[in-house]
Amino acid sequence: MQKKAQYTGIFSFVIFTILPLVCTSFLTYYLYQNQHLIENLTPLNWMFFSLVLAVASAAAVIPPTFLAIVMGFFLGWMAFPYLVFINMAAIVLIYGLYKILDFSWIEQKLLSSAKVKDILDRIKDNELKIIFFTKLSPLFPFAVTNLIFAVSGANFKNILMGGFLGMIPRTLLAVYVGSQAKELQQLVENPNEGSLSKIIISLLVLVSALGMYLVLKKAISK
Repeated sequence: MQKKAQYTGIFSFVIFTILPLVCTSFLTYYLYQNQHLIENLTPLNWMFFSLVLAVASAAAVIPPTFLAIVMGFFLGWMAFPYLVFINMAAIVLIYGLYKILDFSWIEQKLLSSAKVKDILDRIKDNELKIIFFTKLSPLFPFAVTNLIFAVSGANFKNILMGGFLGMIPRTLLAVYVGSQAKELQQLVENPNEGSLSKIIISLLVLVSALGMYLVLKKAISK
C-alpha cells in the first residue's frame, strides 16, 4: 500500500509538474521557429486550435495562463473570447473525466482525515467564494484545482461560475502582457516584464490569499 502511494506521488509529480514544463518549452521553441505561420492563422484555425488547447489544458499539459500570454502576443485582445472558451471547456472536460475515470485514490487522500472532511463539509455554503479566490491567483495549477473541486463534491455550477469569474482578471492581465511584447523571444524570456504587471500579479495573489483566509476562518469557526 505504501509502495503504491509512492508510485502515485511520483506519477502525479510527473503529470502535474514535469510534463507541463516540457510541453511549454517545446511549444515555445515551435512558436519561435514558426512565428510567421501563427501570424497567418484564420479565425477558423484559431477555433480549431482552441478545441485542441482546451483538451491540453484539461490534461494538465499546457497552463491556460501561458496560452493567454502567447495568444495575447499574436491576437491582442481578440484572444480573450478564445481563452474563455478554452478555460470553460477544460473545466467541463476535467469534471467529465472525474465522473468517468477512477479517482478514488485522490478521494482517499483528500478525505482520509476527519478534520479535512469536516472543513470541506463546513465550506459547502461558501464553495463559490473558495473557487473564485483560488482561480483568481496565478499560483494555483489549473487542472489540479479543478480536479480537487470535483473530488471534494463541489457543485458543478459553482465550479463553472467560480472558474469563469476568477479567470477573467488573471486572463486579461496575461493577454495584456502578451500584447505589449514587441518580440516573441522577449515575451518568453520575460513574461512578467514591467512594474505594472508585477504589481497586478502581486495584488491578485494577495486578494486571493486574503479572501480564502477569511472564508475558511469563518467556516472553521462555525
